[in-house]
Amino acid sequence: MLLGDLGADVIKVEPPEGDSSRGWGPPWIGDRAGARGEPGVAAYFAAVNRNKRSLRLDLRNDRSRQVLSRLLERSDVLVENFRVGRLASLGFDDTALARLNRDLVHLAISGYGADGPDAARPGYDFVIQAEAGLMSITGFADDEGGHPTKVGVAISDVVTGLFGVVSILGALLGRERAAARGQRIDVSILESTLAVLINQAQNAFVSGVAPRRLGNAHPNIVPYETFATGDGNIAIAVGSERQWPRFCEALGLPALVDDPRFATNADRVTNRSVLRPFVAERLSGRPRTRTSPAAGSTTSSRHSPCPRRGLARWTYRFTIPCSEQSARSGSRSSCRPPRRRSARRRPCSASTAG
Repeated sequence: MLLGDLGADVIKVEPPEGDSSRGWGPPWIGDRAGARGEPGVAAYFAAVNRNKRSLRLDLRNDRSRQVLSRLLERSDVLVENFRVGRLASLGFDDTALARLNRDLVHLAISGYGADGPDAARPGYDFVIQAEAGLMSITGFADDEGGHPTKVGVAISDVVTGLFGVVSILGALLGRERAAARGQRIDVSILESTLAVLINQAQNAFVSGVAPRRLGNAHPNIVPYETFATGDGNIAIAVGSERQWPRFCEALGLPALVDDPRFATNADRVTNRSVLRPFVAERLSGRPRTRTSPAAGSTTSSRHSPCPRRGLARWTYRFTIPCSEQSARSGSRSSCRPPRRRSARRRPCSASTAG
């Protein structure tokens, strides 16, 4: 999909019954029965299949394999997520692909990698979020009534796709520079999820202590979390030492600036449990827009972590557009299905789903 956003002509090859995510509804785009007796399309499918043209092939028969072969002969990229070994069993192993197109970039996406004890297992985002440890650092602590929680979107699938796109672009650049011809790239959902544990994983490597769930708090920055106010929750992020005194001034607690327990971010992390009640008590019962309780007005300093629009409101509704900024940056929402595009250009990517 991202390659399509960048201008590639993407042809999605689906099984005879169609991609299973077409049925991952409701909600549906159009009537479920359809105006002409055709089934509606799940909004989920539309969300991850824009800029793609589709055809259905049963790769167990010769005619369908011939169609795929012709596509591969004139394509730049093949993306597939069959179980390990399945594409080869259909007659498209690395040797066969090289014979069809020596310049083909082949991205193979798997759940757990091309080899190893779990290579043959199917990969599901939810399960891998648990196995990779992502759920162990997401959610509130046990003593706050929390438990390991998945991210609200299929983040493991998403980051796998992002790593895949970066790899494809690198392979295409290498090909253009004559540094290589076709290449095979293996990206797994498990390894991609492990990669995005970033600072949490590094904290564990350095300290030898497994990271714990902190709800909306940050393990390395304080204050950097949500707080309750009189009309809802508010997200506060003090991301630099320059912002700390401005934040204290806006909050009406200038004495905190000179308190040695909170002098640096390292001090504030160490004394998180001491600092948090001061901030929470100051904000409790006050409206979110009144970010300067002492002065009775809001602050608008662009260097402060709490300008009028800088303190993100924590709501329990999903709103589109989410903010003036998202609208100004060009974000749009649409309920229309992906538009079919002309096939006049050479296909840049052939995608198969297993």
